[in-house]
Amino acid sequence: MTSSLSAGTSQAWSALGADAALLGRVAYGGRSGGLPARLPVMELARATVAVCSLAAAELGSARTGRPVPRVRVDDESVATAFLSDRLVRVDGRAWSSFAPLSRFWRTADGWVRTHANYPHHRARLLAALGLPGDTGGEAVDAVAEVLAGRTALEVEATVYTAGGLAVAVRGPEEWARGEQGVLIAARPLLSTARIGDGPGRVRGGAPLPCSGLRVLDLTRVLAGPVATRTLALLGADVLRIDAPQLPESQEAHNDTGMGKRSATVNLADTGARRVFEELLDQADVVVTGYRPGALDRFGLTPEALAGRRPGLVIAQLSAWGSFGPWQERRGFDSLVQAATGIAELEGSPDSPGALPAQALDHGTGYLLAAGVLRALTEQHRTGGTRVVRLALARTAHWLVNDLAPAPGEDGGFDAGRWLTETDSPMGRLRHALPPVSYEGGPANWARPPGPWGTDAPVWGGT
Repeated sequence: MTSSLSAGTSQAWSALGADAALLGRVAYGGRSGGLPARLPVMELARATVAVCSLAAAELGSARTGRPVPRVRVDDESVATAFLSDRLVRVDGRAWSSFAPLSRFWRTADGWVRTHANYPHHRARLLAALGLPGDTGGEAVDAVAEVLAGRTALEVEATVYTAGGLAVAVRGPEEWARGEQGVLIAARPLLSTARIGDGPGRVRGGAPLPCSGLRVLDLTRVLAGPVATRTLALLGADVLRIDAPQLPESQEAHNDTGMGKRSATVNLADTGARRVFEELLDQADVVVTGYRPGALDRFGLTPEALAGRRPGLVIAQLSAWGSFGPWQERRGFDSLVQAATGIAELEGSPDSPGALPAQALDHGTGYLLAAGVLRALTEQHRTGGTRVVRLALARTAHWLVNDLAPAPGEDGGFDAGRWLTETDSPMGRLRHALPPVSYEGGPANWARPPGPWGTDAPVWGGT
């Protein structure tokens, strides 16, 4: 391990409003060839894991009164974790995330990227293009034919109006000139704010930084679940709540459901809503990962939460930010890569490309967890209700414009050293070990995930 400072770590730690003197407690090492790309993906990965680890160490120190422990960042472990969704196995079976309609398509004037992994997104895409929903194996050819006759921006507007997901592939300069790109560039990597008074919810003498804290997880693939998985690693009681009409992939949950429990609650149902309200009244942290405004009608705005539960930490994640003309759009890592110029930078003259992992999701997930941990540390010191906000598009801006490859990166990589197997309700689960690491910290999650949505909507131990 070396103690040479990562520039990305310094930038992210500064964005978190933390004490720069603590950066000297971080050491780096390991083989760094696991995330090869033209853009500095490895630097983004090590930096986000480093600040998350350091924020965990800082909170643990605040709770115990001991010095902040040293942090270890191993590039090989980090790269393995960023590839975790591709490496997970159940009884030796791999997860196939391939969806025929989630891909790049040629248009009359360029390229467009669609996302149709979920049935409702697939149906909306086909409906927007005037195609029947039961085209089966012929859908790819039918979609290709329609898109070839339209411009990329026309497709983007048509599909989004219909509630589907499609983004025109832009170059970095084109994105930077657009209104959303300009607004994104003007914002910090993440924002933190105290929005009201309230008691600190962090008590002393805990075995882990988040021991005794209850986290209500209202997130979906992939950044939000990565963040809450990390909080579970650090001792939090994490309860993920989903709508029953929006089922999650069990394969995805096998990766990001580590350490959590998972329940479904229909917030539109009066009885179920009362159950949710009781959960909320006992939560210490609420993490949301839906597009801005989507949960407002359920009283989940930061202002409403602050009035109801003073001292809460609220973390909000979105694809495009809570501002500007794109704020209400749905989005995923692949679409943000396409819109912000990453797909063009990673592609060839013949076609767009992609990062070697869903690095915007994973990186933003670790930043989100770090933001929550730092908010808890500040709350332990001075109390208050606190809000943390992040956007995948802002992480993309950081990657494209502000990061540079760290010196000493090499081509070595062996994920096998950072994989382990655990018995789970689904079978023998192979998964990546957590990359968040500090002296005296946990080496693995306390429990494997169970079947998605089957746990009772109650806090652990109640």
